[in-house]
Amino acid sequence: MTVYKHQPVLLSEVIQGLNINPNGIYVDATFGRGGHSVAILEKLSKKGKLIALDKDYTAVKEAKKIKDKRFSIHHASFTHIKEITDIENCTGKVDGILMDLGVSSPQLDDASRGFSFRKEGPLDMRMDTTKGKPLWEYLEKMTEKKLEEIIKSYGEEKFAKRIAKAIVFSRKNETIKTTTQLANIIASAHPSWKKDKHPATQTFQALRIFMNDELSDIHQTLPVCLDVLRVGGRLLVISFHSLEDRIMKKFIQHEIQGGGGKNLRKIPLRQNELSVKLRCAGRAIRPSTHEITYNPRSKSAVLRIVEKIK
Repeated sequence: MTVYKHQPVLLSEVIQGLNINPNGIYVDATFGRGGHSVAILEKLSKKGKLIALDKDYTAVKEAKKIKDKRFSIHHASFTHIKEITDIENCTGKVDGILMDLGVSSPQLDDASRGFSFRKEGPLDMRMDTTKGKPLWEYLEKMTEKKLEEIIKSYGEEKFAKRIAKAIVFSRKNETIKTTTQLANIIASAHPSWKKDKHPATQTFQALRIFMNDELSDIHQTLPVCLDVLRVGGRLLVISFHSLEDRIMKKFIQHEIQGGGGKNLRKIPLRQNELSVKLRCAGRAIRPSTHEITYNPRSKSAVLRIVEKIK
């Protein structure tokens, strides 16, 4: 069995940001390979509890190796966080939630998962391989217009039209079943190669987000986290690209404005009359130069921390 090395991003910042109560209840909504979870467990007393979720069954199998009565693992997307805390009888009692978004290093490093354009593997890209169908089956039937829309919207790729056209043209001659097949098609169609950045980077990101409905899941889950947390509990979200971070920033702004957004600005309400549910617990945190040096994948990470106040 191949073992994939995992370095949890912003580990010390996460532990500090959670402001851990040794007897508290915490949720790691994206277990991955457990780097954050293990560190949280080390801070808990015998009365503390850590609940972990992951939609990737490979991660769940890894989590089951942790033999600790304070720890439980659930094979579920973080969109089901409230269902899980209902089962665990702790909804509204949770002291801290961590969401480490995007794809994990082990998922990228395992060529059989189809996330990496640098390694030959089946074009799958499903985080939960027990559901749905692999990406290559979608690419067989997807219209050029739909493909362009996905690449442009989720990858912020300005050459989306050219890339979509190249993919549709190529599939007429051969089914695109591997990561390197797709990466080579994108590279050939991409007119602008940047130093230290593969031309397929943004397109692979876009297709991964589409396959796993990532942005919709974040939109859906953030408000639910406020129901799961106790007053004084904290939500920590690590984002890796602007689309994820933008959702988090808009969520924070919406809640700080009392849930009414711009519409409430024109209404003369006192602060105590607004339904403000959270506050920012400090500014956005980025990895140190030292962390980026030993873990280059952390470079784009942004950690935001909010605290439930009502």
